[in-house]
Amino acid sequence: MSLAPPERDRRGIPLRAVVPNAVTALALCSGLTGIRFAISAEWDKAIAFVVIAAVLDGMDGRIARSLRAQTRFGAELDSLSDVIAFGVSPAIILHLWVLQSWPRFGWIFAMAYAVCMALRLARFNARIDLEDQPHKSAGFLTGVPAPAGAGLMLLPIMLWLASDGQWAWLQDYRLAAPWAAFSAFMIISNVATYSLGSFRLRRNVRLGAIVLIAILGGALFSAPWETLSLLVIVYVALIPVSVVRYAGIKRQRAAVAAAAPVQKLPVGRPARRRRSPPNAPSI
Repeated sequence: MSLAPPERDRRGIPLRAVVPNAVTALALCSGLTGIRFAISAEWDKAIAFVVIAAVLDGMDGRIARSLRAQTRFGAELDSLSDVIAFGVSPAIILHLWVLQSWPRFGWIFAMAYAVCMALRLARFNARIDLEDQPHKSAGFLTGVPAPAGAGLMLLPIMLWLASDGQWAWLQDYRLAAPWAAFSAFMIISNVATYSLGSFRLRRNVRLGAIVLIAILGGALFSAPWETLSLLVIVYVALIPVSVVRYAGIKRQRAAVAAAAPVQKLPVGRPARRRRSPPNAPSI
């Protein structure tokens, strides 16, 4: 007697589960389009599409949480999109802009940045289910996140565009190669950096924050490269502040843990051995 095959679920997946993945795919396409414009030496369009990818990358996770459509597939697709849009794309753009003028060695710096981005996202995926994440529990990130790393990598080009090509000294591989190495180190490092989602505004500064955001939005349209360059420079300047801030939180946690009372067993009473559950592995 043969068993009938189980009836397949013909309902399919809800549309709300597709929307965040579609946004992630758009971010991936935007990063690849940046490479296309870099090949034709249209540097402003190349960086603009990387910026669009960063905006879409910030939207897909929030859309998934609001629609309750978070899946493991979406997390893996997001990491793959980040590697290409914020790792491979900035590396190729900077290489085509200036690093290719350093034969044999320029490509090594571009490739190192892309590899470090892949390693960063692999580390993130490996830790995604861990409960013990000191940086995350304190409201910090480990290293520079992928979109900010792309901004670091592309800062020389944005400054060059802001000067209308007048700052020719920026288009020098002797400056771009060390900067690419610095960007690669920051994305793979264990340095505590600020997380945008951890900021909490007081009620008395909310209106001021809205005005500041509106001013930044207007500046992005009227002077995009100057504004983006300023944002990246301010972010880099805040990294030492975040390191010092996290070190203070770490010391505070250590002091609280040291001051916590330790339970002592009564004298002469043996400690009870905890029974292992059935089929538990021996240690």
